[in-house]
This record gives sequence, C-alpha cells and structure tokens, in this order.
Amino acid sequence: MLLNNRINAFCELGNFLSQFKSTGYEKINTVKLNAGFFDEMIHKIDNAVHHNGWFTKENVIFSIEQWSTILTQKELQKWISGYSLTEITPKTIGVIMAGNIPLVGFHDFLSVLISGHKILVKQSSNDNQLLPFVASYLIAIEPKFEDYISFTTEKFTGFDAIIATGSNNTARYFEHYFGKVPNIIRKNRNSIAILTGDETTEELTALGEDIFRYYGLGCRSVSKIMVPEGYNFDLFFKSMFPYQAIMNSAKYANNYDYNKAVYLMSNFKILENGFLLLKEDESYASPIATLFYETYRSKNDVLQVIEADKEKIQCIVGNNISTSCIEFGQTQHPKLSDYADGVDIIEFLTKIN
Repeated sequence: MLLNNRINAFCELGNFLSQFKSTGYEKINTVKLNAGFFDEMIHKIDNAVHHNGWFTKENVIFSIEQWSTILTQKELQKWISGYSLTEITPKTIGVIMAGNIPLVGFHDFLSVLISGHKILVKQSSNDNQLLPFVASYLIAIEPKFEDYISFTTEKFTGFDAIIATGSNNTARYFEHYFGKVPNIIRKNRNSIAILTGDETTEELTALGEDIFRYYGLGCRSVSKIMVPEGYNFDLFFKSMFPYQAIMNSAKYANNYDYNKAVYLMSNFKILENGFLLLKEDESYASPIATLFYETYRSKNDVLQVIEADKEKIQCIVGNNISTSCIEFGQTQHPKLSDYADGVDIIEFLTKIN
C-alpha cells in the first residue's frame, strides 16, 4: 500500500471524527461512508461511556475532537516528512494498549499503520469500544488495511516487534516475555507543573485543565506541582474554582471523600477547597482528587530534581523554567511528534527488518 494512500485514509478518518464535537454532533454530507457509520459512531460513544465509569461523554468527545484536528493532510505530512517510509517491508507489530483514557492507544495505532507495518492490537478491557469501530471505518475507506489490522484477546503471538504500555509492575512482565524482540516498553509516568508565584489567574485556571481533564488519569495529566518556599496557595485555589463541578461525578466525589478521610486519620497536613486535596509529597503519582506538591528554594534546585527524576516525568508545565516546558492548559493537546516517554516510535519502526 502506498504511503499517500495511507495518509489519505487517515485524513478521511479525521473528517469523519470531526462531526463529533463538544458543541454537538453535526452530520456533514460530504464525509464519506456516513450512511453506514455516523449513527453507529454515536452508539459506540454511548457504549464507551456506559462501559467505563471514568469515560464521561465529555471526555470521550474531547479525545475524538483532539484526533480530528490533527488527522489532516498538513499535519500528517509535516509529521512524517523527516522519515523514510517508502521502502518499509511490512512486519507485524504487536501493540498492548493501556485503558486509562479514551483512545489512549490511538497514537501507536496510527504510527504503526502510517509507517507501513501491520498491527496486532491487544486492548485493555477498560477502553475496547471505540478503536475497533474506528479501525472498521478506516478499512472501509481503504480496503487494503484489512490485511494490516488485527485485534486479539487471546495469547499474544505472531509478532515481529512489540510496543507495550502498562504499569511498572506489568513492565517487568513485558520485559521478560518480549525482551527478545525489538520493543518499546513504557512504565508509569506522571506530569508536573512548576510554579514561580508570578502566574496569572488565567494561567492557573488553564492549569486546571491539565489537572482535571480525564479526572487526572492520563500520563499527561498534572499530578504534582512544584512551588517556591512560602508559596501562597490562595490564588491557586481561586483559579481552580471553575472546575468545582467535577464533584458532580459520584466516582470522583467518592475518591475525594475517601482520600480526605485517610489523610485526616493519618494526621497528614492537607490543603483543600472542597473538590481538590493538596498534600505535600515527594512522589509523582497522586491519587484521584489529590494533587501532590513539593517546595523548592531556587530554579536550579528544581531543575536538578526533575533531571534526577526524568524517567518518571511525562510532561513539564510552566513558564520557561526549562526548554521542555509546555504552556498551561496544553498537556492534553499533544502534537503527532510528541512521543510518549520521549521515544520516537516512527524511528523505531523504520529500523525493524
């Protein structure tokens, strides 16, 4: 299958997904194969919401919208322009996906197929409603993809390389079983924000999007903030106020109440505003409804900490603290070239022979 055919198929998928927005669904007559897929996509979105209590309709649609905006000719061409993908001999790439947020494995799915390889997908049971249907649309647009896309729930065999995402514990299992083939094995990572005390209300409110989107379950979700010694949290809490409706989620509210009770009974010092708990902690992976924080004395000190812990950190949010900083409110808007764990998947895939 030619590279241009693969790109065009994903562009058509982007057009299809663009009909499902947070502002409502809009059936566009020029979108291909709408008669057989539009209504069924609505059904699949509803299934995803009912299947996983953390997958609210808002978050499912948010994920779909993000992909629709970058599955364009311009973005796809820009992304792959630096790679040589015309002489790829197709291999079967096994991809084991996480299930923490909607369509969390789509970037791996896209990367394998756009590079010219075949994909064998093993999904998490937490996120298995949307991707098979999206794949069926892709195959309907470009029938040659039928020989390139497979899903399995059985024992994982018949692959030439592996991309696997899981916890630190499952990573050890992955390394044991898949260590003899080319592999990318991802472990736990979390994202942080570095505050200086000079942030505006608007910037801190935008940070709330990084904290609360997907209930903080994504590896790009900010689970910890670094603040200067003596930091006044008043403006921070005031800026978080627009997100108070998150307590309308019974699952989130239950986690908030549970964690608050545990911290109080354990005599931990916490700060809270009725829907977010702040706990001073050196760890990065904070529980749902909790944001860890740590203080620093100087910019140099905080840079040393994040350098020492770089294998635990996915994204860094802040104002020019380091060259890798992301703007406030942008962690859930990654570019196609923003690779998980900083590992270039396309480069990896071009070297498999």
